[in-house]
Amino acid sequence: MPRTHLVLDAAFTVGPVRRRLFGGFVEHLGRHVYDGIHEPAHETADEHGFRKDVIELVKELGVTTIRYPGGNFVSGYKWEDGVGPVDQRPRRLDLAWHSTETNEVGLHEFQQWLDSVGSEMMLAVNLGTRGTDAAIELLEYANIPGGTARSDERKRNGREEPFGVTMWCLGNEMDGPWQLGHKNADDYGKLAAMTAKGMRQIQPDLELVICGSSGASMPTFGEWERTVLEHAYDDVDYISAHAYYEEGDDLASFLASGVNMDKFIDTVTTAADHVQAHKKSDKRIDISFDEWNVWSITKWNEQQQSFTLDEWPVAPRLLEDVYTVADAVVVGGLLISLLRHADRVASASIAQLVNVIGPIMTEPGGEAWRQTTFFPFSLTSRLAHGTSLRVVASGDTVDGGKYGDVPVVDSAATVTEDGTAAVFLVNRHPSESTTVTIDLGGLAVSGDVHAEGVWDDDLHAVNDLANTARVGLRTNDTVRREGDTVTIELPPVSWTALSIG
Repeated sequence: MPRTHLVLDAAFTVGPVRRRLFGGFVEHLGRHVYDGIHEPAHETADEHGFRKDVIELVKELGVTTIRYPGGNFVSGYKWEDGVGPVDQRPRRLDLAWHSTETNEVGLHEFQQWLDSVGSEMMLAVNLGTRGTDAAIELLEYANIPGGTARSDERKRNGREEPFGVTMWCLGNEMDGPWQLGHKNADDYGKLAAMTAKGMRQIQPDLELVICGSSGASMPTFGEWERTVLEHAYDDVDYISAHAYYEEGDDLASFLASGVNMDKFIDTVTTAADHVQAHKKSDKRIDISFDEWNVWSITKWNEQQQSFTLDEWPVAPRLLEDVYTVADAVVVGGLLISLLRHADRVASASIAQLVNVIGPIMTEPGGEAWRQTTFFPFSLTSRLAHGTSLRVVASGDTVDGGKYGDVPVVDSAATVTEDGTAAVFLVNRHPSESTTVTIDLGGLAVSGDVHAEGVWDDDLHAVNDLANTARVGLRTNDTVRREGDTVTIELPPVSWTALSIG
């Protein structure tokens, strides 16, 4: 049986666990907004048309900051279409997802939904087909108390107080050729810097996210980050990172996805720190990992169709991946990577929340349920508080596919000032259990240890409409504590969270 030994010490810290690390993402895409969070005819709908069963699940999931309204969608979006009387709002073609956008839900309605789920808005501006002027007017509409054309328009539209949005994304995936209005790094960097300067002339304390490259596989990756930050380093606070992973026919590489995320984060921070050194700046740029998840991109590319001129459906079923146990284990592993880089990852958004590659699924007029990926996110959000620790690990390795030999157990840990701790573990071995011993001698943490996680004999078991509760959290009864030593046996292909104290 493979073995792993972990040492936790309060002196080995990474950084504080910022609550924005457990953010989400809502895009006007497929059935995410319409028939997802918003379904006025549903029996649970509130006075604004939002499904209360979905609201409760989002609250249980524990998402903090939620990025809106895109995504690819934002690069062709006119924010003005989503304010004012709903019955007077225009229906528009959504070129990003070849759909019809009804604009029934816009800024005001989405804020009402956020108030219900208890989350903060991260608002994206369109730097694809629009630019600085539209972004400044949106900021005026959203955050100025009154006395100007746009802020008074907000009041006429029913909201006296400002929205008070503090975190803003300067466009989306602007190096992607699929992106409406995509640009080269110099052109985008200049536009982002100009937009950031204009927004700060209105509100200097905004937190601004500049677009990093769309992914590590992009030919622009690395050089893009350097170039856009050369233009805008002094004007922004974060640079975005996006990463998606899929199993395909390579389980070993899939289970080692965290290795790729670690390298991704290290590359982006190195590029940012290079610009910092070049500019001799005291300011540090951190990462907003505002899109990450498991997503069957290959299947999506195969399913895309050539639509005719008159085919622009409203809320079609798009990107509705059904997640497996293996997917949930990898999501748990990606959360471990984010915690391991808590010093540089200031914010992260699982993409997305409902129906569209989401941990929550709904059926129109019917149920809402938790996908397998719901469980590692919700439990990590609940348990990971305080400070992220640098775990000192030793033990056996396993084949990580294209990543070579990797540690059989991946791990992260957090500790709070009030004497509680949490340890997060993934067993990457496809067929063998792994024994883990944890040395707590360096932590002043007393009390019992409880272990829950996700695993199953069928790695491809799912929760779907036929059986919405097939997969859930399971208690691991093998966990033991004797003094400062904890031992546990991890099932093969499993994600486990330990709460101590």
